[in-house]
Amino acid sequence: MKAEDVRQRLTTPLTGPAYPPVVPRFTDREYLNIVYRTDPEALRAVVPEPLRMEEPLVRFEVMRMGDVSGYGPYTEAGQAIPVSFEGERGEYLHAMYLDNFAATASGREVAAYPKVIGSPSLYVDSGALVGTLDHGTLRVATATMGYKHHALDPREAQAQIAVPTYLLKTIPGYDGMPRVQELVRTRITDLTVKEAWTGPARLQLFQHVLAPLADLPVLEVVSASHILTDLTLAGVEPVHDYLKGAAS
Repeated sequence: MKAEDVRQRLTTPLTGPAYPPVVPRFTDREYLNIVYRTDPEALRAVVPEPLRMEEPLVRFEVMRMGDVSGYGPYTEAGQAIPVSFEGERGEYLHAMYLDNFAATASGREVAAYPKVIGSPSLYVDSGALVGTLDHGTLRVATATMGYKHHALDPREAQAQIAVPTYLLKTIPGYDGMPRVQELVRTRITDLTVKEAWTGPARLQLFQHVLAPLADLPVLEVVSASHILTDLTLAGVEPVHDYLKGAAS
């Protein structure tokens, strides 16, 4: 294989890439969102500068991807934190757990999504929408919401999930020190809200050393939503370089 052929291969292994070279389109992407109030000091400890924490809130999300081009269906769960950057409000993605290796690898390598393998699920049980996350054999999170109790304005639903998203991309060098360390920005595009609902909700987080969602404890559930969408994820752009000007 010639050097120019190697340069055209963007993933490894060369002859069997971990993920396809596509911009994924999500059809029937279903959200369970629970916004909760947490300990402000715990939140400050995990939000990287120059992002600024707004209120001490966290959005726990479980997303069932009904049909994703290049990847097929999968489910994902995690935590997003409301922040601002240079006056623009958005969310910092703190943790993401999913059951699809190709989507995990591409999310980390192509963008900067903090994705790791986990076992999330989203389903309806006796009149409740239920979202769970397991790490190995242990339960990490259980969320419940009344199933389609009240219609939610589609414009409000769109505003909840279409805000700019900030991610921290770190790539270590061969000496163990960061080779790349950037704050990057992305957002959802081509968004269609098909259904949107709200209702009462509860959230339990369980301590786990390798999935420390409970380090941001639930003090009060603020709101909940159940949203069905079609959407595309835009590419990322760097907005802050942590290594620029750092001592060598």
